[in-house]
Amino acid sequence: MQLLLDSITPPHDQAAIPVARLYHQHTRHRFEAYAAGPGSLDWDAQPAAFRRFAGAPSVSLPLIDAAFEPRPQDAPSLEGVAALLQLALGITAWKSYGPDRWAVRANPSSGNLHPVEAYVLISGIQGLGDGVYHYDPENHALSLRQSSPSLAEDGPILAIALTSAMWREAWKYGERAFRYCQLDVGHALSSLAHAAALLGWTLHEQSQVGAATLGHLLGLERKADFPGKRWDVEREEPELILTVQCRNQPTPHLIPARLRQIAEDAQWFGTATTLDRHPMYRWPLVEDVALATRRDDDPGRPPRALTVPAPLPARFLRQRRSAQRFDPNHVMSAGVFHRLCKAAGEVAAEFGIALVLYVHRIEGLAPGLYLLAAARDRAVISPHASQGFPAEGAHPDLISLARHDAVPFRRLARSLHCHQDIAATACVAMGMLMRMAEPFDRDPGTYRDMLRAAGHLGQVLYLHAESLGLRGTGIGCYFDEPVLEAAGLSDGEFRSLYHFTIGLPIEDGRIETTPAYPHPRKPSP
Repeated sequence: MQLLLDSITPPHDQAAIPVARLYHQHTRHRFEAYAAGPGSLDWDAQPAAFRRFAGAPSVSLPLIDAAFEPRPQDAPSLEGVAALLQLALGITAWKSYGPDRWAVRANPSSGNLHPVEAYVLISGIQGLGDGVYHYDPENHALSLRQSSPSLAEDGPILAIALTSAMWREAWKYGERAFRYCQLDVGHALSSLAHAAALLGWTLHEQSQVGAATLGHLLGLERKADFPGKRWDVEREEPELILTVQCRNQPTPHLIPARLRQIAEDAQWFGTATTLDRHPMYRWPLVEDVALATRRDDDPGRPPRALTVPAPLPARFLRQRRSAQRFDPNHVMSAGVFHRLCKAAGEVAAEFGIALVLYVHRIEGLAPGLYLLAAARDRAVISPHASQGFPAEGAHPDLISLARHDAVPFRRLARSLHCHQDIAATACVAMGMLMRMAEPFDRDPGTYRDMLRAAGHLGQVLYLHAESLGLRGTGIGCYFDEPVLEAAGLSDGEFRSLYHFTIGLPIEDGRIETTPAYPHPRKPSP
């Protein structure tokens, strides 16, 4: 395995190089310079937002209406599959401003570029033939990629696989694209888990299925099916596969050898549409870290349940938006803040995420930096940085790190977040930090897990902000080391993975909103 990272590290045993750790260090934004990215962008030639498979048989899925509230289902059905995909990954609205028109989806994405593609494994579900389908969110339809023998020996099987078309992010963000792809996978995972919970279903990540097996099942290595000028541009990176567990059903368990055999016996359909006809740059470092962080099949690794806090009504999944501007005068109430901390704290504790909060305008809290972390992570804060617990009524796990005057602190927050106003005009901004310790180097795939966990938490914050009458926005651009230095964590094992802001949005009345799908429809015959 020849890695581009050879050029930035002393030569030694390739197997010992902690590639993911070095990639994260190499792609930091610094005050002196941003991570490597394209020198210019042609916005009229950005990668295609939607991928289709020309020539593949297509199934139009039934659409849910605005008043839809799912009911728990005891078994997967065509209607259930359609509702899950629309609520989690479908288009929620079209926006237009002048000649520009773009889609808003249930799952957010860095730069609205949407590298995540979804595939559905169907076996034994009435109305759908057995095989693997690609989900087309623009038309809310499934395209048959391969028909294969049934897996449904003990009942129907529904599985969702996710891939990343990494060029969509690399086109704009260069070497930092792998980070953003994994954050987007985390958002999609969380979006699927929230939608599944409304249907009474539980998702299980089939961790025992390695990247090569998943890519084989989905036909991702079939180069003739992904034509274009460059393979690194058109290809999709296999990410993971999730199975759906309905009520009163055992936990599904996919066997990698069986999946590989299915792919061998399958009949394949369709040719992928081109993402970018005239790519300008190359980012081999993105390919290097993707290769280094893939996992092999491991039958001993059990499926992992993906849980979410108490499900929110479907309307919040469908109205999720990214705020573009915040009201700089709105003060978040103590009650709303406490509920946000409770929801965020549950997910953060599950994944070992420490949250550094940039508090600007929250009732009862002085502006400044605070830490929301499990007890085991409080010890990493140097004694001189901690000033004890904040004002009465704040979340009990919140520790004050440093208090500031409001105006200078807004300037600091803006500067740390690549000089973006939303980090200063929000009521609160959050930095998600995780440890990069020894297990990280033994299993580089942990890097994907960490970034996905941060994306998952970001989706929880998006949905809870909507439910509380506010709005959120993820921030992938920040100055990595200065963020840690401001929190007193620059000497430890923590690294910053993702940031998030929440406040009262200011709507732009010049932007027109139209429905996601023009007309409701029944299943196609």
